[in-house]
Amino acid sequence: MGVHDFSIKSHSVDGRGPEKPSEQEALRAVITMLRWAGDDPNREGLVETPKRVLKAFNEWFSGYNEDPIEILEKTFREVEGYEDWVVLKSIRLESYCEHHLAPIIGTVRVAYLPDKLVVGISKLARVVDIFAKRLQIQERLTREIGLTIEDVLKPKGVAVLIEAEHHCMCTRGVHKPGTSMVTTTFLGEAKTDVDFRRSFLDLSS
Repeated sequence: MGVHDFSIKSHSVDGRGPEKPSEQEALRAVITMLRWAGDDPNREGLVETPKRVLKAFNEWFSGYNEDPIEILEKTFREVEGYEDWVVLKSIRLESYCEHHLAPIIGTVRVAYLPDKLVVGISKLARVVDIFAKRLQIQERLTREIGLTIEDVLKPKGVAVLIEAEHHCMCTRGVHKPGTSMVTTTFLGEAKTDVDFRRSFLDLSS
């Protein structure tokens, strides 16, 4: 068995990706972790914990069951000659790092320069949520959001900025609470328009 070979013989999900364990297998895994932590999964306060954990996982990682491209495909062409940037800022980010399963909490700023298509602003927030509700690293998350907007809307430019606190750094390891990580991606005209980049980065959070 290789280092990352944790496969369990079970049903697959739409024939894509690794096979997904059954609910009973997942419940047993949580019980094992509770025992490994040094507690008794049969005591009153923990009896229902495995079920609660599975319910929480279904919410925290619901992004695996959603398609961000589908969300962005409902677009509008009637923009009345609008030719400037569309910026959505202070989008709440809740994700989990793939290294420790620890929370990543912060905000996302998204901008795009429409060519022919615009999209409802709630759809941009939903794209952020879909990618965030998967195990992530911030660098990849930033790129995924930007590239998806670019691929579907075909805008002249896209910019994404994420600022977030990683609990794998502030509640364990080096224990540096209050430290935030900033990542950006600039595509199309966002790469070459110096004035836009400056204003995008300077926008108050």
